[in-house]
Amino acid sequence: MEYRKIQPEQIAGNPFEMIGKEWALVTAEKDGRVNTMTVSWGAMGVLWRKNIVQVFLRPQRYTKEFVDGSERFTLSFYGKEQQKALAYLGKVSGRDEDKIGKVGFAVQHFDGVPAFEQARLVLVCKKLYAQDIDPACFLPGNDCDKDCYPEKDYHTMYTAEIEAVYQRAE
Repeated sequence: MEYRKIQPEQIAGNPFEMIGKEWALVTAEKDGRVNTMTVSWGAMGVLWRKNIVQVFLRPQRYTKEFVDGSERFTLSFYGKEQQKALAYLGKVSGRDEDKIGKVGFAVQHFDGVPAFEQARLVLVCKKLYAQDIDPACFLPGNDCDKDCYPEKDYHTMYTAEIEAVYQRAE
């Protein structure tokens, strides 16, 4: 697949749709191995004078080990035709099988960071900040803790600078 580099401000699409409904894959490499998982919680915007993304990973997710062990990761977006593959990549652990191979995705590196040639859009991200969600910080009057963390498996929030954006050439 051929890609063209664009500026973050040129990303077409609604981030609420892209992240919350279409989903994305967060992908990282550690010790020469690649792992990925589907994310549907996150954000894009401007923070600390930088274009950033935020992704949230639960502690039991195998991909978290890869993101923690890497300085950079990719956040990649796909067309609706890949929804079934993304659902599978979000349910099955890379600890248990070659889930990437099973869905037929091919690893492609963007500026040395892995994503997949099936992506329509790839964000190369450099980690700036990571913090575990602290339940003591939930403000009164909402049900976020009760509704989203019944197992008390609080996400780690990663804030990362968007270093580069690659869009599939049509």
